[in-house]
Amino acid sequence: MEMYIMSIRPRYARAVLEGRKRYELRRLSGLKPPEEGSRVVVYASGDSQSIIGEFKVGKLVVGSPEKVWDLVGKELYGITPEARKYIEGATRAVAIEVREPKLYSVSVKLDKIRRVIPEWSPPYSYEKLEDGDPLYELIIRYLE
Repeated sequence: MEMYIMSIRPRYARAVLEGRKRYELRRLSGLKPPEEGSRVVVYASGDSQSIIGEFKVGKLVVGSPEKVWDLVGKELYGITPEARKYIEGATRAVAIEVREPKLYSVSVKLDKIRRVIPEWSPPYSYEKLEDGDPLYELIIRYLE
């Protein structure tokens, strides 16, 4: 199974992991969307700066920001009022369906990660984690 790490603002990360936000929107400038069935580890950015949970990727809606919003915008109404603005102006966007959200009982703070992997920085949006990647190994061992 493919694994990704995705940076999400803390309040939206909580909404995703508590099952209140069914889609996560991303701009696709040069990024390949995660594959359906992949595991996404959630890094809550901002003040949290922690890995706090994960979800499984469901269906993907890829296309222009307008197309993506037309298909999933009603699902986000009231949860992420600025979501539409986030994808506006992008050439392509993706709505990633959130399945099986799981909030970890223990979070891993950025400073703890950097004690093990000093050079690690969270991704701006998301990135694929490969087998053998130190962060992948840390997540597998520590959080499972």
